[in-house]
Amino acid sequence: MKSIAIIYGSSTENTKRAAEKIAERLSEYSPALVDIYDGDEGAFHANEVLILGVSTWGVKDLQDDWSDFYHKLEKMDLTGKTVALFGLGDSFIYPDSFVDAMGILYETVSERGATVVGEVSPEGYQFDFSRALKNGQFVGLPLDEDNDADLTDERIDKWVESLKKYLD
Repeated sequence: MKSIAIIYGSSTENTKRAAEKIAERLSEYSPALVDIYDGDEGAFHANEVLILGVSTWGVKDLQDDWSDFYHKLEKMDLTGKTVALFGLGDSFIYPDSFVDAMGILYETVSERGATVVGEVSPEGYQFDFSRALKNGQFVGLPLDEDNDADLTDERIDKWVESLKKYLD
């Protein structure tokens, strides 16, 4: 079984709650739950699988704690790491930048050598554009607590199941 860290940044607690739900569903793997606010790089180096959670603020902006940490992420060597991403956004107020922060993290971790897993079909989502959409798929799990909160648990369940093949 691989070592797993669920690393998130959360200003309104929505990303934290999503991270906790993912951790619950992966409890048999004993994932570490890490708030990026602490600025500690240790979890990135100590774990084989990184599940990164970020929300998009405004238009195309990373959540503040991720923004503060970003310069460290840009310098990391993530070769050999498996990364899964989940992102929160508001598809109605920001339909032209829905979960863009997830796309920003995807681009950065990919450039740093990580293997990204956990793509999700855009079917069932309403938005106009997303930087997190690559080759017709989201690069991770998009969640919209503002408009689709009733779908969050089902989406997390399905996504976590799809990740398990990368965790053994």
